[in-house]
Amino acid sequence: MKILISNDDGYQAPGIVALYDALQSLDGVEVEVVAPEHNNSAKSNALTLHSPLSVHKAFNGFRYVNGTPADCVHIALTGLLGYRPDLVVSGINNGANMGDDTIYSGTVGAAMEGYLFGVPAIAFSQVDKGWGELEAAAAKAREIVAQMRAQNLVGEPPWLLNVNIPNMPLDALRPIKWCRLGRRHAAERVIVQESPRGEAMYWIGSAGAAKDEAEGTDFYATAQGHVSITPLKVDLTDHDNLGHWAQAASRWAAGAVIAPGV
Repeated sequence: MKILISNDDGYQAPGIVALYDALQSLDGVEVEVVAPEHNNSAKSNALTLHSPLSVHKAFNGFRYVNGTPADCVHIALTGLLGYRPDLVVSGINNGANMGDDTIYSGTVGAAMEGYLFGVPAIAFSQVDKGWGELEAAAAKAREIVAQMRAQNLVGEPPWLLNVNIPNMPLDALRPIKWCRLGRRHAAERVIVQESPRGEAMYWIGSAGAAKDEAEGTDFYATAQGHVSITPLKVDLTDHDNLGHWAQAASRWAAGAVIAPGV
């Protein structure tokens, strides 16, 4: 089995090194790393279209790209590797990717790029920042990949999984819970500072607190010490309200709704 690893924290991040070490120890597995040169957190699925990308090889054999997480997986799958991996794995991220975080996450974005190319993909994150109990998280990631392989789940059709691992010793982690995404409150207010030239500078505020952390969500599961896994999909269609909007459009076409001032 051939595995492509990427991340959003950069090729030198402890998380990707630990993940590589864990997965390359599996029997019959070939692992290759193509990751960003620098931290690219919150880059989601962004691709670099207006400047060239360069690929370099680090002393440990990892390849790194002056681009986004999605760039790394995209160029790896469209020519850099010269073969099609069986699995794309992203992480281990320095901090949670739960609820609304998945929309912004470069970790999830890298995995999703693999999924969009028809390759099964997993995004791994630790719940808390700081790399605490990283070896345990890497061991759990190895276990999950091994189970997917043993059950012949690596193949067609592709799937996309988002995994969050509490920062706990391996023997303290509770069993895996399959969860839906929770929700967060809106982000904190933007932070405004003044530059040395007297100009206003803006820093994006912190993520909002959990809003929907009910039982069954990733927030709830990880708070109880469980490893959460959420199957994701790319279809953003609001299927529940598709009929509603179609009816509204029919009324517009019939002239039943006239905008004020028209």
